[in-house]
Amino acid sequence: MARLYVLLFLAQIVLAVCALISCLSAEEGAIRALPRIAWVLIILFFPLLGSIAWFFAGREPGAARQRSAWRVGGGFPERTRPRPVAPDDDPEFLKSVAERSGRDDEELFRRWEDDLRRREDDLRNKEGDPPPRGEDQPESR
Repeated sequence: MARLYVLLFLAQIVLAVCALISCLSAEEGAIRALPRIAWVLIILFFPLLGSIAWFFAGREPGAARQRSAWRVGGGFPERTRPRPVAPDDDPEFLKSVAERSGRDDEELFRRWEDDLRRREDDLRNKEGDPPPRGEDQPESR
């Protein structure tokens, strides 16, 4: 018999907690009969009766179904629901990535070539060798 009382007590607590969560998360227009603070106090002082009263008289009948439909994903009909396009599905984005990558590669290659020429010129200047014909000096005939 004691186990039954404990079970009923726990059920009452769970019902009161669910009613409090429902009451506190309800939109202002979905609360009927009393202000929100009155419903919270009723649920706290009379957990069993207050919870039952909240679920039957305190909230709009369709409010719970609408909220749960939004949470599950039923807010829009399936055919009109906006679908985000992932970046890897967008051909324009992929094209811009390829162009940007190509420009970056060309710029990096150009910098490497400039650096290589500069280093070769520095080495030639240190050794005292004249620069090769085709690059810095005009060809003399």
